This record gives sequence, C-alpha cells and structure tokens, in this order.
Amino acid sequence: MDPTRRQSGVGRSEAEVAFETLAVHAGQEPDEATGAVAPPIVQTSTFAQEGVGRPRAGWEYARTGNPTRARLERAVAALEGAAQGIAFASGSAAAAAIAELALPGEEIVVGDDVYGGTYRLLERVLRPRGVVVRYADLAADPAGSLAASLTERTRLAWLETPTNPLLKVVDIAAVAGILAAAVGARGERPLLVVDSTFATPALQRPVALGADIVFHSATKYLAGHSDTVVGVAVTSRSDVAAQLRFLQNAIGAVPGPFDCFLVLRGLRTLALRMERHSANAMVVARFLAGRPDVALVRYPGLSDGRFAHPQARLAGRQMLRPGGMVSFVPAPAGGRTAHARAVGVCEGTRIFTLAESLGGVESLLELPAVMTHASAAGSPLAVPEALIRLSVGIEAAEDLVADLGRALDGA
Repeated sequence: MDPTRRQSGVGRSEAEVAFETLAVHAGQEPDEATGAVAPPIVQTSTFAQEGVGRPRAGWEYARTGNPTRARLERAVAALEGAAQGIAFASGSAAAAAIAELALPGEEIVVGDDVYGGTYRLLERVLRPRGVVVRYADLAADPAGSLAASLTERTRLAWLETPTNPLLKVVDIAAVAGILAAAVGARGERPLLVVDSTFATPALQRPVALGADIVFHSATKYLAGHSDTVVGVAVTSRSDVAAQLRFLQNAIGAVPGPFDCFLVLRGLRTLALRMERHSANAMVVARFLAGRPDVALVRYPGLSDGRFAHPQARLAGRQMLRPGGMVSFVPAPAGGRTAHARAVGVCEGTRIFTLAESLGGVESLLELPAVMTHASAAGSPLAVPEALIRLSVGIEAAEDLVADLGRALDGA
C-alpha cells in the first residue's frame, strides 16, 4: 500500500495528484470572496441570516459549523482518502465522541496497548456506564485474539497502529477482514476504529485497508508545531459521519477557528516533516540498538539485529515509512536500576525536552509509566517502569544521537 498513490481532491478540480501535492492544497483553496492564497480565519461565534430560518450559505452558529473548521475537516478527509471529516477540540474529544457509538450493554474490543487517556476513557467513563471493554493482543495474533473476544454484542473494534508506547504494529487489513464476517451489536458488523496518530496519512491509509473510522490527535504530527490542541475523525460511511457530526454539535467539543488554521498550516509541510522524522528516528533507533547499556529498543523500522521489530515486515508493507516514534529501556549499569537510569536519561538531555505529547518539530522524551500512561498503572496495560518514549524531531540527527549518548553515559 503506497500512501503517495494518485487521487482526486485538490480544490474544485478532479485532477489526480500525489499525496505531497494534496497536503499543500487540500482545504487550502484560495478564498472565494477575495482570492487570498492564504485563506482567512473566520473568527466569529455566529453568522448573520438572510431571514428567519434562512442562514446565509448554511452558516448559523460556530459550534454547528465554521468555514475554517470545514476546511480542516475537508483537508484531513482528503488526505485519508475518506468522504467526510469531523473536527473536535482534542484527540480525546474525538475518541469520546467515537466511543458514544457504543451503547450500554454493548462491547468494545480494544488493542492491548493504547494511549493512557484512551484507557482512562474506556475504564472510568464507559465501563461504569455499562459498556463492556475487552482487551486483546491484535498485533501478535489478530485472528486468535478476535475469535476469543468478539461476541454478538460487539459494537466497535478499536486499535492503534503503531501503538502507544510499545510501538506494536497491527495488520489493519487482516482485522478488517475478520470483522467483515462477524455479526455484532444490533445484528451488524462491528465498526473498525483506528487511531492513526503515530502514522498520519503521510505514512498509512487505514480507510483503504478497511477501517470505518480513523482519528487523530491533530495536536501531534498533523499540526506539527506543539502550539495547538485539536482532534479529527474521518469516515466514508455516511451514517457514521451523521452520528459523529450530531455528537460534535450536541456535545459541543469543537476546536476554535485559529486552532483549525494552525493544523491547516501544519498539513502543508506534513509530507516533508514525516520524511525527516522517520529518517532521524531510524538513525536514533540504530544508535540505541548498538549500545550495550540498552536493554530494549522498539522501532518498526528495525528489521535485523537483536532488537528487530516483530512486525517489521508488516510495517514495511502497511506503512510508507516507520515513523518518528522510538521507545527503549536502558539496562541496569553502575549499580543503578533500569528505572533509575531511565529517570536519569529523561532528566539529562539538552536537546530532547522532557515533556508529554509528541509529533512536533522539536524532539521530546518522557517516561510513560508516570506521565502519559499513569492511568494504566497496576492494570494489565501498565507500561514498563523503565520504558522511555522518544518523539524524534527534525533537528540534525547527529545532534540528537550525541544528546542521547551524553544522557545515557551520565545516567
């Protein structure tokens, strides 16, 4: 599967264009009123109407719809090869709206490595309301795991790929194929939900592989500059889009126009940034894999050596590039435990910034067990206490390697 394959959707034309071209132009058509090449930010809460019950061009109230938000929704849908996009105030808000598609008494099958905020939503919001949540290893054995987990009440199958923070890779097409033959809640096939935040449409196209809903924390790679918080879901199912759009308006967790503008601006360099993120991450992963004081490296691009990724071949087939995320565990050394060294590394870098989040142009690192995934502590989804997650930025690779080397030497 090649994410750069030709497809239509630039402006009002039906020209067949490459992904790189689409990223620059989708949703970025010149302003209809003035021809401005940089479309205006429509910073308003409401819109004048032509008469009672006669909104001008369909615009009524900014929670229900905004032209800048509509551009973002159209852009991400085009990049994912989906029919419709629905934007939310954050990735977590997008996840919460999607989760509303499962009613009390229905079930969600979830991959066994997910963002801590998703785990918190599932366990502390949905489960108390009567939604049954089952976790399954969808990376190692999707067929066996789904066979043991799907029931006549399953409404959603929910996965990340690559996963956060263990960087497992799940065969989206295989999961979609299994679900195609399943009968779940309401006598319907369960919906396949893919969180593709780590991959972005520049590297992976879940809709083309059978996903019903794809969503992103657009805060991360789509925006790319650590300066906004937005979520976006896309789908080609009109019934699902109608439900999500209703929830978007009814619940009201929508992004402001300026936040939408920041993501739109980030999308224009998405293809270029993902090339650099992936290239730098490969250099960093190989550097870590070559150090004797590192006990584990997880990166989908490592296909050989002692830390070869178990799904490297799948990643090579499903993704254009392996992405910018790397996770690793330091080995005990110098009388210090792996956890103590992990803390030392996180507090000892100069270029990598110790912070939650990911996907910005700058490199970040964190200790998920006590930061982004603290909500899973003590559960079967708990993260190893010494695991460090790197978001490898677009700086010079040699500087990033030197920074990590100094931190490891001092930890």
